Amino acid sequence: MNMSSNLSYTQTGDYLLPNLTLHQPKTPLGKYGRLRRTYLMNHRPVLYNTMLLSGSLYPHLMEVEQTAESRMRQMMTELLAKNPAPDKEQNQMAWVQHMNSLKAQAEELVLNELIYS
Repeated sequence: MNMSSNLSYTQTGDYLLPNLTLHQPKTPLGKYGRLRRTYLMNHRPVLYNTMLLSGSLYPHLMEVEQTAESRMRQMMTELLAKNPAPDKEQNQMAWVQHMNSLKAQAEELVLNELIYS
């Protein structure tokens, strides 16, 4: 077997181990990127490992993160237009409950569309 690669090796006992480096991402993953990573690890392990080894996993996770954040903002705007919130000054608790309900609806759609697919 011809091993004509640019890898260097270190002798450890009777074995030659490759000197591998992992390029750490500059930006940490957000909530949606982490959820997508966990989904891929648990439900799509072959795809996860292929992406991890090819170096395409982190860019994919960052794209999912950005798309999910953008989609959440868009969905919240649409849901608020259809279901206006009560007056925040007069009834703060009703406003908070309403906004939390809209956020839960938007997040459920985003999770099903982008994360768990």
